[in-house]
Amino acid sequence: MLLPGDSRSLKAKRSYVRPIVAALRRLDVSAAEVGSIDLYGRSEVGVAVVSGEHSHVQEILDNCEKLVADRPEIELLSARRRVYGKDD
Repeated sequence: MLLPGDSRSLKAKRSYVRPIVAALRRLDVSAAEVGSIDLYGRSEVGVAVVSGEHSHVQEILDNCEKLVADRPEIELLSARRRVYGKDD
């Protein structure tokens, strides 16, 4: 869950979220705004990655979370991870 900086409209919020999603995609993951689309005060960005090794998935997700957390124009409120294995 993200708290975009001084966004007073959906257009302003998307001007914060769009570059974040683009930066995440440069890490070779699938990324998109997935929740709170109609709320200008919050945003949710989803990231998906596939790998044969759990440690590689964790490394990529750590990099994604750090990239978002290091952005000064937004506040990272929470991050959740859900890992699906071959039995799911």
